[in-house]
Amino acid sequence: MTLVAGIDSSTQSCKVVVRDAESGVLVREGRAPHPPGTEVDPGAWWDALGVASRAAGGLDDVAAVSVAAQQHGLVCLDGSGVVVRPALLWNDTRSAGAARDLVAELGAAAWVAAVGNVPVASLTVAKLRWLAEHEPGNADRTAAVCLPHDWLTWRLSGGRGVESLTTDRSDASGTGYWSAAGGEYRLELLERAFGRVPTVVPSVLGPGALSGRFGAGCGDNAAAALGVQARPGDVVVSVGTSGTAFARASRPVADPTGTVNGFADAEGGHLPLVCTLNASRVLDAAAALLGVDLAELSRLASSAPAGADGLVLVPYLEGERTPDKPDSTGAVHGLRLDNATPGNFARAAVEGLLCGLADAIDALAAVGTPVERVLLIGGGARSAAVREIAPAVFGRPVVLPATGEYVADGAARQAAWALAGADAPPHWAELRSTVVEADPTPWVRERYATARDLTVNR
Repeated sequence: MTLVAGIDSSTQSCKVVVRDAESGVLVREGRAPHPPGTEVDPGAWWDALGVASRAAGGLDDVAAVSVAAQQHGLVCLDGSGVVVRPALLWNDTRSAGAARDLVAELGAAAWVAAVGNVPVASLTVAKLRWLAEHEPGNADRTAAVCLPHDWLTWRLSGGRGVESLTTDRSDASGTGYWSAAGGEYRLELLERAFGRVPTVVPSVLGPGALSGRFGAGCGDNAAAALGVQARPGDVVVSVGTSGTAFARASRPVADPTGTVNGFADAEGGHLPLVCTLNASRVLDAAAALLGVDLAELSRLASSAPAGADGLVLVPYLEGERTPDKPDSTGAVHGLRLDNATPGNFARAAVEGLLCGLADAIDALAAVGTPVERVLLIGGGARSAAVREIAPAVFGRPVVLPATGEYVADGAARQAAWALAGADAPPHWAELRSTVVEADPTPWVRERYATARDLTVNR
């Protein structure tokens, strides 16, 4: 049996899966937590990877490895490869003002034409502008700029010279200075943001590339598409730390509103994607407020009527990325004496989370993305209430693949592809799945839309 490993270095934890390269059968796995916060020493990712790898029985007998990780995070290295400052993660919103300035300087249409994206606080390009303006000493020390998956792959391969840093199309397309449509860095945009072009930007590997025993790696959403073996017409909705809706596409997408990101996928194509900042942690916050665990929160939500008796929760608990409201806060609307119950609050939390993702599906459809199936994945999708309520809010049946570590699985599938030297990823056994249906509840989205548009900045 030839083994491959996939690594998912996400916001909250590191997961490692070891699978048979030919069949995809899971052989062993491990995980370890990451520290909280939106600013993290990359060394913590390395330590967690060590713990997760040991829990998975080690990587010594693995023929190929690929790393998938959270997108956009800014990792700055000096000329010797030393980390200059803690990494700024995708959900760090201190760069919101920098993003607004970059858009004002060129205009949203010019950014979309150049790289398929409009800068928001999440994107690396905005974080680089923030660094140049607020920490010029650290900016001056920075010789190489890379992303979390780039840094981990580099460390795994020996960390020899920053000039050996590599990335892939999917993760590069989330920086704001690499074009998925053109397949090239737009260094003039990097210079505009940072004031200069760093000595090193990672080389962009093809999706099936193998360097030593390491695959190209990819961003977490591109890996998830590989993990569920998404096919054209599928929209994958992932309820993780962030909420995302994305689909494979053969051609690049350019959305002048900036709602849909024109990312690349991990198979040589494109991955139009909409990302919300608040997803599974909305459930965590609601459970904490009610003093219950997640299972009880789910039970409470399922016990309340659709629409939560008029209670609406807008879940912008950490600001929001889509819509672009980085300084907004969460809000509860429609609270009355007769609907102030734990069940209604729990239901409103689930419905608010799902309404944001329903808006994301609609945005994908609006730019021409076919929506034939909606697949619901991610840690938050393990909630019975989320699974039950999603088809009602989305207004369509929802496919629930069997629970798995789809990002790590996608990275493992990429590793198997690279190892085989084939033209396409291997086709592993179809995932067992369940289709969930419910009567649509359009009034829930109508009330949510009204409340959403009332949200103000803090």
